[in-house]
Amino acid sequence: MNKKVAVIMGSDSDLPVVKGTIKTLKDYGITTEAHIMSAHRTPKQAMEFASNAKSNGFGVIICAAGKAAHLAGVVAAHTTLPVIGIPMKSSTLDGLDALLSTVQMPKGVPVATVAIDGAENAALLAVQILAVNDDLLTEKLLKMKEDMAREVLEKDKKLQTEI
Repeated sequence: MNKKVAVIMGSDSDLPVVKGTIKTLKDYGITTEAHIMSAHRTPKQAMEFASNAKSNGFGVIICAAGKAAHLAGVVAAHTTLPVIGIPMKSSTLDGLDALLSTVQMPKGVPVATVAIDGAENAALLAVQILAVNDDLLTEKLLKMKEDMAREVLEKDKKLQTEI
């Protein structure tokens, strides 16, 4: 059975960035569910979702949150699944507060953290985690890496003709 990926955002204001996560996951053919839950306003729902995620067929959970950004840590505290945090840029400290809140997890509660607003990398990390047991996903990732390398080489070739 193919594992699903949950994308949880702390607020609907995170959706414009998180759409990149969802699109990338769907491009890889991964079943994705998106939800809005808050570590502070709906902690019970976040805990219940995380506690039941594995039995509900999820393989990875991605959490996007800004400011205090406790969502990924709360989710990670209630599951054994890999959790990836996306710190969201906010008007307060340009996302530095969210980055530090997401990356500074205590021992025993790991959260993989991508860049501020790093939606696509969060999705790609989830794909790589699932690809450990899925050769088709591995092949898709290898093709993506080959395409990226080809693009860089083409840009270099163009540069050489211009200088």
